[in-house]
Amino acid sequence: MDTALTKSERETLKAIWRLTSRPDHGTRPPADSGARTGDLAAALRLSPGTMTATVKKLADRGLAVHTPYHGVELTETGRRRAMSVVRRHRIVERFLADMLGYSWSEADRLAPTFEHQLPQEVEDRLYAALDRPSTCPHGFPIPEVEGADLPGMPPLYDLSPGDQAVVALPGSTDPAVAMFLDGLGVRPGVVVEVREKHPFDGPLVVAVDGHDRTIGERVARQILVRVEPSNNKRRKEPSDHANPR
Repeated sequence: MDTALTKSERETLKAIWRLTSRPDHGTRPPADSGARTGDLAAALRLSPGTMTATVKKLADRGLAVHTPYHGVELTETGRRRAMSVVRRHRIVERFLADMLGYSWSEADRLAPTFEHQLPQEVEDRLYAALDRPSTCPHGFPIPEVEGADLPGMPPLYDLSPGDQAVVALPGSTDPAVAMFLDGLGVRPGVVVEVREKHPFDGPLVVAVDGHDRTIGERVARQILVRVEPSNNKRRKEPSDHANPR
């Protein structure tokens, strides 16, 4: 599918997708939120000149559009290609974590070192050998083949008391924060329920594996969650209006 793209081009597609998606890792951005080449260069640790040249190559292929003073956006074709890159990355992460025993943060670091050399046939066989997982080790969904946009994943702090959700932690999570959360039992794939939300940007109290844990506002905003619609019926109840978001 993406064999004609270089490693740099594939990583750039992935970076554009990440920077032009909202912080919930999936929903479409506002019309004026293209990715700046400076931000792309910083994310990929490349020089601005190299980044500009790579973006031009993607634009020449019809995968991206670069508008001065606006930024870089993916075309529909580019977005589909980006999703295929994200899919492969997350499958490789799953392989590193499930079959080789790497932690989720190590898997994120190591996956790009060889994911781009995999033939499509190997990716397909890896996915089947892993029993077709639905998420990566971080807790984020693995896109379908030629899939549409991924479902939105809001920060834990956006939820209300009574809401239940599955935890996901971005690869960019500070190691000290990840260690703190691990000590609380808040790990990728764990189900949490919001018990209390203190006012004026106060902390959350969440239930994790039968225990109540307190998480501050700053850290709770770094935790993304997958919310199941069936777990949010309480949002519609009149009593919930006393706890506006």
